[in-house]
Amino acid sequence: MPSDAVAAHDNDSAPQSRSPSPDGSDSLTLRALVSTKDAGVIIGKAGKNVAELREQTGVKAGVSKVIPGVHERVLTVTGSVEGVAKAYALIVSQLVSASPSSPVMSPTAPPTTAIRLLISHNLMGSVIGRNGLKIKAIQDSSGARMVASKDMLPQSTERIVEVQGASESIGRAIEEIGRCLLEDWERGVGTVLFHPGAGDERTGRRTHPTNRRSNGDVRRSSPSPGSSPSSPPTNLRTQNISIPSDMVGCIIGRNGTKITEIRRLSGSKISIAKEPHDETGERMFTIVGTPEANEKALFLLYNQLESEKERRVGRDQQQQEELQD
Repeated sequence: MPSDAVAAHDNDSAPQSRSPSPDGSDSLTLRALVSTKDAGVIIGKAGKNVAELREQTGVKAGVSKVIPGVHERVLTVTGSVEGVAKAYALIVSQLVSASPSSPVMSPTAPPTTAIRLLISHNLMGSVIGRNGLKIKAIQDSSGARMVASKDMLPQSTERIVEVQGASESIGRAIEEIGRCLLEDWERGVGTVLFHPGAGDERTGRRTHPTNRRSNGDVRRSSPSPGSSPSSPPTNLRTQNISIPSDMVGCIIGRNGTKITEIRRLSGSKISIAKEPHDETGERMFTIVGTPEANEKALFLLYNQLESEKERRVGRDQQQQEELQD
């Protein structure tokens, strides 16, 4: 996924938004997936473009480091909602200028392109809205088109929202998206950030999960229940993830066998809410452990989810074939 340069900053150093309301002064961190080529344009020679971007908008911006064999990188922009939106609009303009062959609606229409935002799975409902009303309203008011992916990216709890259109339309859409994210920021707590190349089948690379910080890490000084009294962990963290109610059973397993195994293998304490936490019908899983233990717990949980999805797809296909016969 994206490219490297002198002024690039590692994504892990970017601050996470922790703002209670989107009043313009609150800080928003918005990540996007860009190609290595586009990352080079964003950064500019000796970091010139990204430095100008920061000066013009007041945001903090940087691109993740190059990973050999991986052709995408992550762009991270942090600032006020308006500043982040303006920064992305300027970035889109830069990319269009650097690629004059971008598709054009008509000779008089502004050139169009797309930006792939990385949005927490738990915050997708805030962007899409009930029955898709929110995403439709954003599209209507901004003039941009938005396409939300259904699946989470490998070894993460982030999904892609592609925003398509002219730079000004994309900027307007991103401002609205940013406000949605800040209004419901608490739902993004515990997000496992996507890192290009980490178990990413799209690049042909399959690596083990690395140390990754995710939104909403909460440090605890007390040891977890059942830990050795001689060496209690001092860096416990709490992460929350939402799981669709109809998938909870497959994670728990018969008589709790599967969730017990995940707890044992990861070393994290995992508790499950008895009731859905909102109108989406999803139930909250709370994971408490060291960063490494939580990483493994999340990996095992999402592996279990993917296996169940594949099983259900196979079952549905078989049923359809039987009906056709």
